[in-house]
Amino acid sequence: MERVSLLPLVLLLAAAAGGRGVSGTEVAYNDRALVIDGERRIVISGSIHYPRSTPEMWPDLIRKAKEGGLDAIQTYVFWNGHEPRRREYNFEGSYDIVRFFKEIQDAGMYAILRIGPYICGEWNYGGLPAWLREISGMQFRMHNHPFEREMETFTTLIVDKLKEAKMFAGQGGPIILSQIENEYGNIMGKLNNNESASEYIHWCAAMANKQNVGVPWIMCQQDDDVPPNVINTCNGFYCHDWFPKRTDIPKIWTENWTGWFKAWDKPDFHRSAEDIAFSVAMFFQKRGSLQNYYMYHGGTNFGRTSGGPYITTSYDYDAPLDEYGNIRQPKYGHLKDLHNVLKSMEKILLHGDYKDTNISSSNVTVTKYTLDNSSACFISNKFDDKEVNVTLDGGATHVVPAWSVSILPDCKTVAYNSAKIKTQTSVMVKRPEVETVREGLAWSWMPENLQPFMTDEKGNFRKNELLEQIATSGDQSDYLWYRTSFEHKGEATYKLHVNTTGHELYAFVNGKLVGKQHSPNGGFVFQMETPVKLHSGKNYISLLSGTIGLKNYGALFEMMPAGIAGGPVKLVDTVTNTTAYDLSNSSWSYKAGLAGEYRETHLDKADDRSQWSGGLNGTIPVHRPFTWYKATFEAPAGKEPVVADLLGLGKGVVWVNGNNLGRYWPSYVAADMGGCKQCDYRGTFKAEGDGLKCLTGCNEPSQRFYHVPRSFLRAGEPNTMVLFEEAGGDPTRVNFHTVAVGAACAEAAEVGDEVALACSHGRTISSVDVASLGVARGKCGAYEGGCESKAALAAFTAACVGKESCAVRHTEDFRAGSGCDSGVLTVQATC
Repeated sequence: MERVSLLPLVLLLAAAAGGRGVSGTEVAYNDRALVIDGERRIVISGSIHYPRSTPEMWPDLIRKAKEGGLDAIQTYVFWNGHEPRRREYNFEGSYDIVRFFKEIQDAGMYAILRIGPYICGEWNYGGLPAWLREISGMQFRMHNHPFEREMETFTTLIVDKLKEAKMFAGQGGPIILSQIENEYGNIMGKLNNNESASEYIHWCAAMANKQNVGVPWIMCQQDDDVPPNVINTCNGFYCHDWFPKRTDIPKIWTENWTGWFKAWDKPDFHRSAEDIAFSVAMFFQKRGSLQNYYMYHGGTNFGRTSGGPYITTSYDYDAPLDEYGNIRQPKYGHLKDLHNVLKSMEKILLHGDYKDTNISSSNVTVTKYTLDNSSACFISNKFDDKEVNVTLDGGATHVVPAWSVSILPDCKTVAYNSAKIKTQTSVMVKRPEVETVREGLAWSWMPENLQPFMTDEKGNFRKNELLEQIATSGDQSDYLWYRTSFEHKGEATYKLHVNTTGHELYAFVNGKLVGKQHSPNGGFVFQMETPVKLHSGKNYISLLSGTIGLKNYGALFEMMPAGIAGGPVKLVDTVTNTTAYDLSNSSWSYKAGLAGEYRETHLDKADDRSQWSGGLNGTIPVHRPFTWYKATFEAPAGKEPVVADLLGLGKGVVWVNGNNLGRYWPSYVAADMGGCKQCDYRGTFKAEGDGLKCLTGCNEPSQRFYHVPRSFLRAGEPNTMVLFEEAGGDPTRVNFHTVAVGAACAEAAEVGDEVALACSHGRTISSVDVASLGVARGKCGAYEGGCESKAALAAFTAACVGKESCAVRHTEDFRAGSGCDSGVLTVQATC
């Protein structure tokens, strides 16, 4: 038996501003766990990002997280959301960080604060404000005064704001851990200045500890060059084999990726409930103490917040709570069952002696924890193609399925196996609003006023060079105009050649659109060549460069250029294919944004309403680029989440009642990738490279549905939707849907097991469609029964129809008279 020596506790007495409150919590740690008020604790956490939902959604999301067995909520802090312009701050609405932490506190949960302030997070520019580029001498995330000054100023602002609200544990608040920097260890060796990188990360730790927050500071993915007085942690799909290099700190997993983010050209990633449970069980088998799901609720990239480039508006992440806040089953329930078992073993896991024993192969490991006269066991089987039989002390033999972990809290009886799901599977359906479908929306329209941009006059400034877009525009808009003019003798035809590092480009010559192009995802350098006709005299060239989210990750990611930086821009002779005119160093006039953005057309101001054409009896143009559309609609009844179906549109931005739902691009079709053709929970889950699996949505619009939070809607009065259609689409196909459970399915493997079914949002079970013993064909929502049990069907119909939820225990009576061999009971109901 391996005896674990416990190092002295590293006590971190709360000394935050205001001192320790009467109900303050003391947070410490040792090599086995966080120690909260003197007790070692297993902590199960989940990421919910406050700006990716709404304040009205927060209490429900947090409640569901707590009911799912979570102890803590983890969130990043979004620097560019809070400080969009230097020293101009935003802590309102979805950025009311204090309100968010108070909601966590009111729910009786802990919180983990990840200040960063670089966050990655698939967030625009990794959370860093683009205005940092304007500061002389600025080097992002390196040892230099300009960056460290701005970083410390913002970090101190957040800390002081939370101290003032008494949100740190020592003040009686929920925050038990704080993070500084983010995944810096992943890029340190690629920055070409090891000394500066090391000085910077040690400066970060010293600056953080100087904040005196009274709780430990963590750094994730900082395995090498770990500063003192911080806890380094792991991120990834699996962290069971990872251990911190220091022996006096606990094993913490800050990001267990529950799925993956989605790009405009990619299908949807799904990570099975079985695989996530497998990873969590192995982590605690191997001395884990704190584990956080990234994401527990992914939410929505509202406005211009999605990064990438080319990351979608949806940030669903295949999380246990879906983008709209619905419970995703069976993932939510299967993990909840795991949390309950782990919590029942908390004392022995954190205080007990332990021994790992490999059986026949390193792929099969038995871990036994002992404390006093009690014991607890894990059996992990990392084979992805075969189950194993394992005999424990005492003679009992246990069958462990492939790629699974069995947990035996008494080393005798299996209380949980990660591959055996006992909770229901829910099929979510989007129900169209019947009135909207039948009558359609009455649209009016307004052309984007391009005329001011068709000459090189009235720009913000001029420069005899082609500038980089992010630094030039300050990222205050997706769009930047590059405009020039020149004299030409006589009429002639040329090829306009533009070399750009932007994501998309529109070219106008003498007021006419002559070309448009966007880059493939990942290759953000492309050349546009399009024929143009020049007239005698002054000719105008206007180039509109667009970004679709800024890069958020990688060494020196902030230096990835956008726009027509350097060019060249030239006119090519169509006969000789040689450069006739190189305009790269001409006098270029610059203007960020569109006329409609300056006028705030999306707000539907009273003064602008006369500008709209069409309406109830009018016709509107379709497939017309650079067009604004507007319609009114009634909010769908009930409490179910609402989505806008934008199929038929091209690319643009959508607002409801002035609230920016984000970019849309349903015309972009997801690639057909191999992972759409096979799905098996067994084996390592990947999100990149070969071996992808469990993808859906190949050859379909990358994102068709867009979340309209209920708090954005007004019940009983007209609501206004405004679209800016950049590429050209058909708004007459736009529709609204509500989202809720459509079919609920569950299984019972053994007689005596309980089968529980539930609908959502007040809906009741309308019918029980399948109750079969043996193998049912198809998937939930489309099962074809195996061996039907009339007794089971009658029992479930009587107990469930008309109810929001029900539970029926599997009995021998269900087999009697059915003619069925013994088998798994499968039940399917319709909500």
